[in-house]
Order: sequence, then C-alpha cells, then structure tokens
Amino acid sequence: MPGHLGSASGWRGAHDGRERGSGTVMAAGLVLVVMTAMAVVLLLAQSAVLASRAATAADLAALAAADALRGITTGEPCTVASEVSARHAATVISCLQGSGQTVDVRTELNERSLLGAATGHARAGPPP
Repeated sequence: MPGHLGSASGWRGAHDGRERGSGTVMAAGLVLVVMTAMAVVLLLAQSAVLASRAATAADLAALAAADALRGITTGEPCTVASEVSARHAATVISCLQGSGQTVDVRTELNERSLLGAATGHARAGPPP
C-alpha cells in the first residue's frame, strides 16, 4: 500500500529510536530536583527549630540569672544561668552582669545541624 504509515517507506520521525527513554530520563531528573528541594527545606526547618531551642535556653537562663542577681533566688547569677542552660541541652557562651541588675546571656545549643551551631541571646532584668 503506497500511503501506509507502517510500511518501510513511510515516515519515521520520532519513532526511529533516538528519543526512546527520554521521558524516563526527564522523570528521573524531576524526581532528583524535587528530592533536593525537600532536603533543603528539611535542613532549613531543622535549623529553625534548633535556633528556637537555643533562644529558649538563653531566655530561661537569663531570667534565672536575673532572679539570682536580684536576690529572689540563691546562687551566683552566671552559675545559675549555666545550670538552667544545661537542663535545656545548651552551653552558656557568655554571661555578663549589666547595670541596673540586668543580665545578658548568650547560649549555644549542644546539638548541631549541617549549617552549624544554633545560638541564642537574651537580656533579663527590671525594665529600664
């Protein structure tokens, strides 16, 4: 049959095998892009959670240190801050007693992410 597409003399176009499997390669590439994006989002979410935990540890340590500084609780303010921080899996990096019975505390979470250590900063004391 002269006009038959299935004959050897018919058109071959995209059916000649050169593009065979290109959909699979494209799908695999798309899956790789989606998985990479998910990994980045999860890494950023983990970092945000760790930063929040470090900030919480700093807040609680600063409040406890300010209470000790004002005589509401017993103990040396920076020692109290270190103890409270340790209970929240963090280490006090710096503890400074400021003017007006204020305490400035910086903490670093003991747990690290791929993006580094999470740190927190808090100041506590009577209002200025």
